[in-house]
Amino acid sequence: MIMDKIALILAIIGGLNWGSIGIFGFDAVAFLFGGANSAMSRVIYTLVGLAAIWCISLLFRERDPVEDRT
Repeated sequence: MIMDKIALILAIIGGLNWGSIGIFGFDAVAFLFGGANSAMSRVIYTLVGLAAIWCISLLFRERDPVEDRT
């Protein structure tokens, strides 16, 4: 499902950003979009958070047997 892939990509981006904050003290989203409190940064943070919530549903879904035959 395309929504799953988009959510996963956004969650990965968010995880990498948090990793860079933790290791280097560098917030890439804030750097790229004009500070942590800018409107665009807040939109990105919100989308990443919603994507993470969506990804929680991936843990509880039944797998399609057709997908397992790759």
